[in-house]
Amino acid sequence: MEKDFTHFDDRGKARMVDVGEKTPTHRTATAAARVLVSPETFALIQSGGMKKGDVLTVAQIAGIMGAKRTPDLIPMCHPIQLEGVELRLSLDAEKSSVEILATVRCGGKTGVEMEALTAASVAALTVYDMCKAVERGMVITDIRLLQKSGGVHGDYVREEA
Repeated sequence: MEKDFTHFDDRGKARMVDVGEKTPTHRTATAAARVLVSPETFALIQSGGMKKGDVLTVAQIAGIMGAKRTPDLIPMCHPIQLEGVELRLSLDAEKSSVEILATVRCGGKTGVEMEALTAASVAALTVYDMCKAVERGMVITDIRLLQKSGGVHGDYVREEA
């Protein structure tokens, strides 16, 4: 099967894909991200000792807001009616990291992969913002699509190592 970039016209110019004739389907996507922090920063996040407040709750809310604002940030994304956005943040002591999982759902004509990726990315950026007064060397990493379902391209599941 030949794969073409869908966001370019026959002259190579950027375009927004026309989804007008597509049939709405139930779509879901899950993305993840990781923020690596020092053990000291990890302890402050875990204990709720950051001066700006509860890092995980603020990042969770920011991720949800990010999913809702995706078409304002990514030029060729369609505004879509989201049915649900779930953000789960957890602490991994072994990796000294904040683990972020974002799942987005809709019933529509285009997928929600970008909304899930944006949610995970904005949550990670918010963790950085909440903790930067304590540590500037944090690393945002492993932003990736884990799975998606629905649409003409079918399902996708990442095989994690």
